[in-house]
Amino acid sequence: MSLYYLDDFSLGEIAEEFEVSRQAVYDNIKRTEAMLEDYEVKLMLLSKFEKRTQLLTQMKSAVEENATPEEIMLLIDSLEKLD
Repeated sequence: MSLYYLDDFSLGEIAEEFEVSRQAVYDNIKRTEAMLEDYEVKLMLLSKFEKRTQLLTQMKSAVEENATPEEIMLLIDSLEKLD
């Protein structure tokens, strides 16, 4: 997976490196992608990351706008509930 996605190797280059067929590399990549998709559905890591990022942006804005401590605590509580 890292050779394909991070190092931009072709299926043929990976197959040659590991002395397997291009089809074996393709099948392995597709199987691993499916597994990662299943994990994402179960763990919801992307949606939690996006929500966390949104809350942090709101917190920064709240601090810049001199929000009340209660408003900031509400944002902190929302952030804590994500995990």
